[in-house]
Amino acid sequence: MTNQGIRTVLHPVSDLEKAKPLYTALLGAEPTADSPYYVGYDVAGQHIGLVPNSGMTGPVAYWHVDDIEATLAALTAAGAEITQPAKNVGGSRLTATVTDADGNVLGLLQD
Repeated sequence: MTNQGIRTVLHPVSDLEKAKPLYTALLGAEPTADSPYYVGYDVAGQHIGLVPNSGMTGPVAYWHVDDIEATLAALTAAGAEITQPAKNVGGSRLTATVTDADGNVLGLLQD
């Protein structure tokens, strides 16, 4: 099991139009993806995304992995609980989330 580190962080927002100017100012860049359901920025080798009405309770850092199913198996064997099984979110991109024993959400992303 290999990972490429945390390269994607998604932030839940209630209002994209209010959040977009703040994150644009913070990141010093215009969005690279801008739609009613997602706004994304690519800055300094990271992808920062704004997700409206997602049900997320806080930001989620996504570890980029080579094999999401193998990583899920290893993490559950080590005590994690799957909160979102691997699913295709567009193209060949797969995401999943698990929680650790303290309830921390860990995101996984495979391209």
